[in-house]
Amino acid sequence: MTKILIVEDNEMNRDMLTRRLQRYGYEICVAVDGATGIESAEREMPDLILMDVALGAMDGWEATTHIKANPRTAGIPVITLTAHALSSDRQKSLEVGCVDFDTKPVDIQRLLGKIERHIVRDGAAADAPRPV
Repeated sequence: MTKILIVEDNEMNRDMLTRRLQRYGYEICVAVDGATGIESAEREMPDLILMDVALGAMDGWEATTHIKANPRTAGIPVITLTAHALSSDRQKSLEVGCVDFDTKPVDIQRLLGKIERHIVRDGAAADAPRPV
């Protein structure tokens, strides 16, 4: 089962993403801030990370920089989630090593497409999941 780490400080967003992604068959683990996200990435070794940008003391970009600097977690794809659709936010996300960028409120079908595009299973991109 594909494991996704959601790093999100807003409880409603965390719960909504968790429920919707579980419905599509993903295993979900969560972190409530950047520091916990870094620890969870190393402990859980997820297949992909959904990283909120606005996390408080350590933003999602800084947390991603730490994840990418660790040889153990550097290969985990990170998709930035933000309420801001600014091109500068998209550029910053790519600069720190994120593979993609998505805006809130989340369009689940669009996000699922991005998730599947960046998860590799057995050397090939996976087909889009189906709700269970």
